[in-house]
Amino acid sequence: MFSFADSMALKSAVELRIADIIYSNGGTATLSQIASCINDSLTSPDITTLARIMRLLVRRKIFTIHPSSNSGDPLYDLTHSSRWLLHDSEQTLAPMKAHGCEIWDLALRNLDFNKLFNDSMACRSKFVTSAILSGYKQGFNSIGSLVDVGDGTGGLITEIVKVYPHIKGVNFDLPHVISTAPAYNGVSHIDGEMFHAISNIDAIIMK
Repeated sequence: MFSFADSMALKSAVELRIADIIYSNGGTATLSQIASCINDSLTSPDITTLARIMRLLVRRKIFTIHPSSNSGDPLYDLTHSSRWLLHDSEQTLAPMKAHGCEIWDLALRNLDFNKLFNDSMACRSKFVTSAILSGYKQGFNSIGSLVDVGDGTGGLITEIVKVYPHIKGVNFDLPHVISTAPAYNGVSHIDGEMFHAISNIDAIIMK
């Protein structure tokens, strides 16, 4: 019933750049150090509320907490999960947070956010692609045409076509996404809405 609290806490952590604060502090930070680095022009952060957010995120394994060596305040540390929230990292998912509206509507209205979101999706595709190509080696041999629904700018389908050049690849996504997709050999970009219709093709991949 209260599972929405997880996403709200995670959204707060991204907007407050808590992972960035801990990282820039040498990899660990106390609650007061985190609070002092939060940039909020309207009000000072409420330390009690911040503590509750951090407690939930520690429980969800986004951050860890451990005693300091000098018996001072406990120290918060990054985990593998929270490193995806670093804004300046090449491999970041921080741009995927919502801004008070549907994320697709925001991307449609804000070209800078659209680029950030597409870049984050392309970054995720790098990991997904290697897993698919190594675990589904023979599966693509009998496929003549393949459409990737919601592939963003076409990173996944392009890598598949590189390994299996006999496949006619189609990248299918919303119009504002397709409008920024670069040209790839063997891949066609088609815009549309998957809930209305999808191209007639041999196989569909969705991730």
